[in-house]
Amino acid sequence: MHFISDELDDYVTQHSENEPELLSALNKETYQKILLPRMLSGHFQGRVLSMLSKLIRPKSILEIGTYTGYATLCLCEGLQENGTVHTIDINEELFDFQRKYFDKSPWGNQIMQYLGDALEIIPNLNTKFDLVFVDADKENYIAYFNMIVPMMEKGGIILSDNVLWSGKVLEPLNPKDKSTKELLEYNQLLKEDPRVETVLLPIRDGLTVSRIV
Repeated sequence: MHFISDELDDYVTQHSENEPELLSALNKETYQKILLPRMLSGHFQGRVLSMLSKLIRPKSILEIGTYTGYATLCLCEGLQENGTVHTIDINEELFDFQRKYFDKSPWGNQIMQYLGDALEIIPNLNTKFDLVFVDADKENYIAYFNMIVPMMEKGGIILSDNVLWSGKVLEPLNPKDKSTKELLEYNQLLKEDPRVETVLLPIRDGLTVSRIV
């Protein structure tokens, strides 16, 4: 979902850093072979994730929702030399696809893949995180947030994707639409929770940057 014209969107992309060759190949193969390719972060948002990671210089990253690993590799670009990325996904069919591209990157040995329910996996990760990217099932965004905040370093950053949800956050709520209901409550939580300071960016489908205070 884009909230600016296609022409402006193209202009923004053309005047941002080029998409790295490996990510371009991953992008292309995702669209050729994988279901729901629009879930992939893509060139511009990927460069935003890369830039944020480079500014933060995280030692430990948590990603909730790997998909095909595009955002994972973008976040790795700012990772400290001995840092680690923990990435969780529930889709077993994508595991080998992800690993293929991880191993082609400079960070293959630093990326730890986890397969299963993130709500069950996260409590067993005995580490503090500098950077977290939440891009998984929307119905559990609040549960993820409350679980990971105590695991964050002070000054750490939580990035939350799809928080504008194709504009549905402005439409009359369908009582059966659990994802939109959760995102409305989640966006309000990030605004009001004293543990974080938050800015919501209208990038792609909405990206929230929340800093642990």
